Amino acid sequence: MDELQALFQSQHTITALSLLIALVLLFVAKRLILVRLTEKARSQSSEMGSFYRVLVLALDAPLSIVILTFVLWMSRYFLEWFSLASASVLDVMTMLVKAALIVALFVFMERLATHSLLRYQSRSTLVKNSSSIASGAIRAILASLALLIILSTMGISVTPIIASLGITSLAVALALQPTLENFFSGIQLVMDKPIRIGDYIELDSGEQGFVEKIGWRSTWIRMLPNNIVIMPNSKLSNSKLINYYYPERELSVPVEVGVHYDSDLEKVEAICLEVAEYILKHHHYGVDTYEPFVLFHTFDNSSINLTVMLRTKEYFNRFFIKSAFMKMLKKRFDEEGIVIPFPITALNLDQEGAAKLVQRAKQQDTAT
Repeated sequence: MDELQALFQSQHTITALSLLIALVLLFVAKRLILVRLTEKARSQSSEMGSFYRVLVLALDAPLSIVILTFVLWMSRYFLEWFSLASASVLDVMTMLVKAALIVALFVFMERLATHSLLRYQSRSTLVKNSSSIASGAIRAILASLALLIILSTMGISVTPIIASLGITSLAVALALQPTLENFFSGIQLVMDKPIRIGDYIELDSGEQGFVEKIGWRSTWIRMLPNNIVIMPNSKLSNSKLINYYYPERELSVPVEVGVHYDSDLEKVEAICLEVAEYILKHHHYGVDTYEPFVLFHTFDNSSINLTVMLRTKEYFNRFFIKSAFMKMLKKRFDEEGIVIPFPITALNLDQEGAAKLVQRAKQQDTAT
Protein backbone atom coordinates (compact mmCIF):
# COMPACT_ATOMS: atom_id res chain seq x y z
CA MET A 1 0.00 0.00 0.00
CA ASP A 2 2.85 2.34 0.86
CA GLU A 3 4.54 1.47 -2.43
CA LEU A 4 1.37 2.31 -4.34
CA GLN A 5 1.01 5.63 -2.53
CA ALA A 6 4.68 6.48 -3.20
CA LEU A 7 4.20 5.61 -6.88
CA PHE A 8 1.12 7.82 -6.98
CA GLN A 9 2.96 10.73 -5.39
CA SER A 10 5.91 10.29 -7.76
CA GLN A 11 3.53 10.42 -10.71
CA HIS A 12 2.14 13.68 -9.35
CA THR A 13 5.65 15.06 -9.00
CA ILE A 14 6.56 14.00 -12.53
CA THR A 15 3.36 15.57 -13.87
CA ALA A 16 4.01 18.87 -12.10
CA LEU A 17 7.61 18.92 -13.33
CA SER A 18 6.46 18.07 -16.85
CA LEU A 19 4.00 20.95 -16.81
CA LEU A 20 6.67 23.31 -15.48
CA ILE A 21 9.18 22.22 -18.11
CA ALA A 22 6.55 22.56 -20.85
CA LEU A 23 5.73 26.06 -19.62
CA VAL A 24 9.39 27.11 -19.68
CA LEU A 25 9.98 25.56 -23.12
CA LEU A 26 6.93 27.27 -24.57
CA PHE A 27 8.01 30.67 -23.27
CA VAL A 28 11.50 30.08 -24.70
CA ALA A 29 9.92 29.14 -28.05
CA LYS A 30 7.81 32.29 -27.90
CA ARG A 31 10.90 34.36 -27.26
CA LEU A 32 12.70 32.77 -30.20
CA ILE A 33 9.74 33.42 -32.50
CA LEU A 34 9.57 37.09 -31.51
CA VAL A 35 13.34 37.50 -31.86
CA ARG A 36 13.19 35.92 -35.31
CA LEU A 37 10.40 38.27 -36.38
CA THR A 38 12.34 41.24 -34.98
CA GLU A 39 15.43 40.29 -37.01
CA LYS A 40 13.25 39.87 -40.09
CA ALA A 41 11.82 43.36 -39.50
CA ARG A 42 15.32 44.82 -39.44
CA SER A 43 16.36 43.05 -42.63
CA GLN A 44 13.26 43.95 -44.67
CA SER A 45 12.40 47.22 -46.41
CA SER A 46 10.76 50.01 -44.47
CA GLU A 47 7.21 48.93 -45.41
CA MET A 48 7.62 45.22 -44.61
CA GLY A 49 9.86 46.00 -41.66
CA SER A 50 7.23 48.16 -40.02
CA PHE A 51 4.65 45.41 -40.64
CA TYR A 52 6.81 42.86 -38.85
CA ARG A 53 7.35 45.28 -35.94
CA VAL A 54 3.59 45.66 -35.60
CA LEU A 55 3.24 41.87 -35.71
CA VAL A 56 5.82 41.43 -32.94
CA LEU A 57 4.03 43.94 -30.71
CA ALA A 58 0.66 42.33 -31.44
CA LEU A 59 1.82 38.74 -30.76
CA ASP A 60 3.57 39.31 -27.43
CA ALA A 61 0.60 39.25 -25.03
CA PRO A 62 -1.63 36.79 -27.00
CA LEU A 63 1.16 34.19 -27.18
CA SER A 64 1.60 34.40 -23.41
CA ILE A 65 -2.15 33.80 -22.98
CA VAL A 66 -2.02 30.85 -25.42
CA ILE A 67 0.91 29.29 -23.54
CA LEU A 68 -0.84 29.57 -20.19
CA THR A 69 -4.01 28.19 -21.79
CA PHE A 70 -2.09 25.18 -23.15
CA VAL A 71 -0.64 24.47 -19.71
CA LEU A 72 -4.15 24.75 -18.23
CA TRP A 73 -5.43 22.29 -20.83
CA MET A 74 -2.59 19.86 -20.04
CA SER A 75 -3.39 20.19 -16.34
CA ARG A 76 -7.00 19.31 -17.08
CA TYR A 77 -5.87 16.31 -19.11
CA PHE A 78 -3.70 14.98 -16.29
CA LEU A 79 -6.42 15.57 -13.70
CA GLU A 80 -8.82 13.59 -15.85
CA TRP A 81 -6.23 10.85 -16.46
CA PHE A 82 -5.47 10.37 -12.77
CA SER A 83 -9.14 10.89 -11.79
CA LEU A 84 -8.22 13.67 -9.40
CA ALA A 85 -11.10 16.01 -10.20
CA SER A 86 -14.83 15.74 -10.57
CA ALA A 87 -16.64 16.15 -13.87
CA SER A 88 -17.92 19.61 -12.92
CA VAL A 89 -14.36 20.82 -12.21
CA LEU A 90 -13.19 19.42 -15.55
CA ASP A 91 -16.08 21.17 -17.32
CA VAL A 92 -15.15 24.47 -15.68
CA MET A 93 -11.54 24.04 -16.80
CA THR A 94 -12.71 23.25 -20.33
CA MET A 95 -14.76 26.46 -20.43
CA LEU A 96 -11.80 28.42 -19.05
CA VAL A 97 -9.60 27.04 -21.84
CA LYS A 98 -12.13 28.06 -24.49
CA ALA A 99 -12.59 31.51 -22.93
CA ALA A 100 -8.84 32.04 -22.73
CA LEU A 101 -8.39 31.15 -26.40
CA ILE A 102 -11.14 33.61 -27.38
CA VAL A 103 -9.55 36.32 -25.23
CA ALA A 104 -6.16 35.62 -26.84
CA LEU A 105 -7.66 35.97 -30.31
CA PHE A 106 -9.39 39.26 -29.52
CA VAL A 107 -6.33 40.65 -27.71
CA PHE A 108 -4.29 39.92 -30.82
CA MET A 109 -6.84 41.65 -33.05
CA GLU A 110 -7.03 44.69 -30.71
CA ARG A 111 -3.25 45.08 -30.44
CA LEU A 112 -2.82 44.59 -34.19
CA ALA A 113 -5.38 47.32 -34.93
CA THR A 114 -4.00 49.71 -32.27
CA HIS A 115 -0.37 49.39 -33.34
CA SER A 116 -1.37 49.64 -37.00
CA LEU A 117 -3.05 52.97 -36.21
CA LEU A 118 0.11 54.15 -34.45
CA ARG A 119 2.14 53.02 -37.45
CA TYR A 120 0.10 54.95 -40.00
CA GLN A 121 -0.67 58.10 -37.97
CA SER A 122 2.54 59.80 -39.17
CA ARG A 123 1.49 59.25 -42.80
CA SER A 124 -2.17 60.21 -42.65
CA THR A 125 -3.64 63.31 -41.04
CA LEU A 126 -7.01 61.57 -40.65
CA VAL A 127 -5.45 58.61 -38.80
CA LYS A 128 -3.36 60.98 -36.66
CA ASN A 129 -6.40 62.98 -35.62
CA SER A 130 -8.61 59.97 -34.94
CA SER A 131 -6.11 57.49 -33.47
CA SER A 132 -7.20 57.96 -29.84
CA ILE A 133 -10.93 57.81 -30.63
CA ALA A 134 -10.55 54.91 -33.08
CA SER A 135 -8.39 52.81 -30.74
CA GLY A 136 -10.88 53.31 -27.90
CA ALA A 137 -13.81 52.37 -30.12
CA ILE A 138 -11.98 49.25 -31.38
CA ARG A 139 -11.25 48.13 -27.81
CA ALA A 140 -14.88 48.61 -26.78
CA ILE A 141 -16.28 46.74 -29.80
CA LEU A 142 -13.83 43.83 -29.57
CA ALA A 143 -14.32 43.49 -25.80
CA SER A 144 -18.10 43.38 -26.26
CA LEU A 145 -17.83 40.75 -29.01
CA ALA A 146 -15.41 38.65 -26.96
CA LEU A 147 -17.74 38.74 -23.95
CA LEU A 148 -20.76 37.71 -26.05
CA ILE A 149 -18.87 34.84 -27.70
CA ILE A 150 -17.53 33.60 -24.36
CA LEU A 151 -21.05 33.61 -22.90
CA SER A 152 -22.31 31.76 -25.97
CA THR A 153 -19.63 29.05 -25.64
CA MET A 154 -20.57 28.63 -21.98
CA GLY A 155 -24.13 27.79 -23.06
CA ILE A 156 -25.63 31.10 -21.97
CA SER A 157 -28.13 32.53 -24.45
CA VAL A 158 -27.04 35.99 -25.53
CA THR A 159 -30.34 36.95 -27.19
CA PRO A 160 -31.96 38.19 -23.94
CA ILE A 161 -28.73 39.99 -23.11
CA ILE A 162 -28.73 41.78 -26.46
CA ALA A 163 -32.41 42.67 -26.03
CA SER A 164 -31.84 44.00 -22.53
CA LEU A 165 -28.85 45.97 -23.76
CA GLY A 166 -31.20 47.95 -25.98
CA ILE A 167 -33.23 49.13 -22.99
CA THR A 168 -30.14 49.61 -20.86
CA SER A 169 -28.39 51.57 -23.57
CA LEU A 170 -31.34 53.97 -23.73
CA ALA A 171 -31.10 54.64 -19.99
CA VAL A 172 -27.32 54.95 -20.19
CA ALA A 173 -27.63 57.32 -23.14
CA LEU A 174 -29.93 59.60 -21.14
CA ALA A 175 -27.65 59.47 -18.10
CA LEU A 176 -24.48 60.03 -20.11
CA GLN A 177 -25.88 62.57 -22.54
CA PRO A 178 -23.07 65.15 -22.02
CA THR A 179 -20.41 62.45 -22.38
CA LEU A 180 -21.99 61.04 -25.54
CA GLU A 181 -22.40 64.55 -26.93
CA ASN A 182 -18.69 65.15 -26.42
CA PHE A 183 -17.85 61.76 -27.97
CA PHE A 184 -19.85 62.32 -31.15
CA SER A 185 -18.61 65.90 -31.34
CA GLY A 186 -15.08 64.49 -31.27
CA ILE A 187 -15.95 62.19 -34.17
CA GLN A 188 -17.40 65.18 -36.02
CA LEU A 189 -14.17 67.14 -35.46
CA VAL A 190 -12.13 64.24 -36.79
CA MET A 191 -14.31 63.76 -39.89
CA ASP A 192 -14.88 67.42 -40.83
CA LYS A 193 -11.27 68.37 -39.92
CA PRO A 194 -11.83 72.03 -38.98
CA ILE A 195 -8.80 71.51 -36.75
CA ARG A 196 -5.97 68.99 -36.89
CA ILE A 197 -3.34 67.92 -34.40
CA GLY A 198 -0.52 70.45 -34.62
CA ASP A 199 -2.70 73.33 -35.88
CA TYR A 200 -2.44 76.74 -34.23
CA ILE A 201 -5.94 77.97 -33.39
CA GLU A 202 -7.70 80.76 -31.53
CA LEU A 203 -10.90 80.06 -29.58
CA ASP A 204 -13.82 82.47 -29.43
CA SER A 205 -12.94 83.02 -25.75
CA GLY A 206 -9.54 84.39 -26.82
CA GLU A 207 -7.18 81.51 -25.95
CA GLN A 208 -4.59 80.60 -28.60
CA GLY A 209 -2.41 77.52 -28.90
CA PHE A 210 -1.47 74.32 -30.70
CA VAL A 211 -3.92 71.41 -30.90
CA GLU A 212 -2.15 68.63 -29.02
CA LYS A 213 -4.81 65.92 -28.72
CA ILE A 214 -8.37 65.27 -29.88
CA GLY A 215 -9.73 62.78 -27.36
CA TRP A 216 -13.01 61.09 -26.56
CA ARG A 217 -14.35 63.87 -24.37
CA SER A 218 -12.15 66.89 -24.89
CA THR A 219 -9.53 68.54 -27.06
CA TRP A 220 -6.23 69.62 -25.52
CA ILE A 221 -4.70 72.91 -26.68
CA ARG A 222 -1.16 73.85 -25.65
CA MET A 223 -0.77 77.62 -25.34
CA LEU A 224 2.47 79.52 -25.97
CA PRO A 225 3.23 79.88 -22.22
CA ASN A 226 3.27 76.02 -22.22
CA ASN A 227 0.04 75.53 -20.29
CA ILE A 228 -2.91 73.44 -21.48
CA VAL A 229 -6.48 74.50 -22.24
CA ILE A 230 -8.84 71.50 -22.09
CA MET A 231 -11.93 72.23 -24.20
CA PRO A 232 -14.98 69.89 -24.25
CA ASN A 233 -15.57 68.64 -27.78
CA SER A 234 -19.24 69.68 -27.77
CA LYS A 235 -18.37 73.30 -26.98
CA LEU A 236 -15.50 73.30 -29.46
CA SER A 237 -17.64 71.98 -32.32
CA ASN A 238 -20.33 74.62 -31.66
CA SER A 239 -18.01 77.58 -31.14
CA LYS A 240 -16.40 79.98 -33.57
CA LEU A 241 -12.65 79.51 -33.88
CA ILE A 242 -9.80 80.65 -36.11
CA ASN A 243 -7.40 78.08 -37.55
CA TYR A 244 -4.20 79.92 -38.42
CA TYR A 245 -2.75 76.83 -40.15
CA TYR A 246 -5.64 76.41 -42.59
CA PRO A 247 -5.57 76.43 -45.58
CA GLU A 248 -1.82 77.19 -45.22
CA ARG A 249 0.58 78.34 -42.54
CA GLU A 250 1.84 81.50 -44.23
CA LEU A 251 0.20 84.64 -42.88
CA SER A 252 0.11 88.33 -43.83
CA VAL A 253 1.33 90.74 -41.15
CA PRO A 254 -0.03 94.34 -41.33
CA VAL A 255 2.10 97.02 -39.66
CA GLU A 256 0.48 100.40 -38.93
CA VAL A 257 2.73 103.48 -39.44
CA GLY A 258 2.03 107.21 -39.02
CA VAL A 259 4.13 110.05 -40.55
CA HIS A 260 4.02 113.86 -40.29
CA TYR A 261 1.86 115.88 -42.68
CA ASP A 262 5.01 117.59 -44.05
CA SER A 263 6.48 114.24 -45.16
CA ASP A 264 7.06 113.31 -48.81
CA LEU A 265 4.68 110.38 -49.17
CA GLU A 266 6.45 108.97 -52.25
CA LYS A 267 9.71 108.86 -50.30
CA VAL A 268 7.95 107.33 -47.30
CA GLU A 269 6.48 104.57 -49.49
CA ALA A 270 9.85 103.83 -51.12
CA ILE A 271 11.62 103.55 -47.76
CA CYS A 272 8.91 101.33 -46.30
CA LEU A 273 9.08 98.98 -49.30
CA GLU A 274 12.87 98.88 -49.19
CA VAL A 275 12.92 98.01 -45.50
CA ALA A 276 10.11 95.46 -45.89
CA GLU A 277 11.85 93.66 -48.77
CA TYR A 278 15.10 93.52 -46.80
CA ILE A 279 13.38 92.07 -43.73
CA LEU A 280 11.48 89.44 -45.74
CA LYS A 281 14.65 88.28 -47.51
CA HIS A 282 16.99 88.24 -44.51
CA HIS A 283 14.80 87.45 -41.50
CA HIS A 284 14.45 83.80 -40.51
CA TYR A 285 10.65 83.97 -40.40
CA GLY A 286 10.17 86.10 -43.52
CA VAL A 287 8.72 84.82 -46.81
CA ASP A 288 11.28 86.03 -49.37
CA THR A 289 9.00 85.37 -52.36
CA TYR A 290 6.31 87.74 -51.09
CA GLU A 291 6.08 91.27 -52.55
CA PRO A 292 5.23 93.76 -49.77
CA PHE A 293 3.01 96.76 -50.46
CA VAL A 294 2.05 100.05 -48.81
CA LEU A 295 -1.43 101.58 -48.48
CA PHE A 296 -2.11 105.14 -47.25
CA HIS A 297 -5.56 105.17 -45.71
CA THR A 298 -6.18 107.86 -43.02
CA PHE A 299 -5.70 111.59 -42.48
CA ASP A 300 -5.49 111.41 -38.70
CA ASN A 301 -5.39 114.22 -36.14
CA SER A 302 -1.62 114.47 -36.11
CA SER A 303 -0.38 112.11 -38.83
CA ILE A 304 -1.02 110.49 -42.17
CA ASN A 305 -1.48 106.79 -41.46
CA LEU A 306 -0.40 103.93 -43.71
CA THR A 307 -0.23 100.16 -43.54
CA VAL A 308 2.80 98.10 -44.64
CA MET A 309 1.92 94.50 -45.46
CA LEU A 310 4.51 91.80 -44.65
CA ARG A 311 4.28 88.01 -44.71
CA THR A 312 5.55 85.42 -42.23
CA LYS A 313 5.82 81.64 -42.26
CA GLU A 314 3.57 81.00 -39.24
CA TYR A 315 1.12 82.96 -37.13
CA PHE A 316 3.08 83.18 -33.90
CA ASN A 317 6.19 84.31 -35.85
CA ARG A 318 4.50 87.60 -36.68
CA PHE A 319 5.73 89.17 -33.44
CA PHE A 320 9.38 88.69 -34.36
CA ILE A 321 9.17 89.90 -37.96
CA LYS A 322 7.03 92.89 -36.98
CA SER A 323 9.52 93.86 -34.26
CA ALA A 324 12.48 93.60 -36.65
CA PHE A 325 10.67 95.71 -39.27
CA MET A 326 9.71 98.46 -36.80
CA LYS A 327 13.24 98.79 -35.44
CA MET A 328 14.80 99.03 -38.88
CA LEU A 329 12.11 101.40 -40.20
CA LYS A 330 12.54 103.77 -37.25
CA LYS A 331 16.28 103.86 -37.88
CA ARG A 332 15.78 104.64 -41.60
CA PHE A 333 13.20 107.35 -40.83
CA ASP A 334 15.67 109.02 -38.47
CA GLU A 335 18.39 108.90 -41.15
CA GLU A 336 16.09 110.37 -43.81
CA GLY A 337 14.55 113.04 -41.55
CA ILE A 338 11.05 111.60 -41.68
CA VAL A 339 9.11 112.43 -38.52
CA ILE A 340 6.76 110.07 -36.70
CA PRO A 341 4.70 112.69 -34.82
CA PHE A 342 3.46 112.60 -31.27
CA PRO A 343 -0.31 112.95 -30.85
CA ILE A 344 -1.11 116.68 -31.26
CA THR A 345 -4.26 118.59 -30.32
CA ALA A 346 -4.56 122.07 -31.99
CA LEU A 347 -6.85 124.84 -30.61
CA ASN A 348 -8.28 127.01 -33.41
CA LEU A 349 -9.44 130.21 -31.69
CA ASP A 350 -10.34 131.99 -34.93
CA GLN A 351 -12.99 129.51 -35.97
CA GLU A 352 -16.63 130.18 -35.00
CA GLY A 353 -15.71 133.60 -33.52
CA ALA A 354 -13.93 132.11 -30.53
CA ALA A 355 -11.24 134.84 -30.57
CA LYS A 356 -13.89 137.64 -30.41
CA LEU A 357 -15.57 135.97 -27.45
CA VAL A 358 -12.24 135.76 -25.61
CA GLN A 359 -11.47 139.44 -26.38
CA ARG A 360 -14.91 140.56 -25.15
CA ALA A 361 -14.46 138.63 -21.92
CA LYS A 362 -11.13 140.36 -21.33
CA GLN A 363 -12.70 143.80 -21.92
CA GLN A 364 -15.45 143.07 -19.42
CA ASP A 365 -12.92 142.01 -16.82
CA THR A 366 -10.93 145.23 -17.37
CA ALA A 367 -14.04 147.43 -17.06
CA THR A 368 -15.01 145.85 -13.78
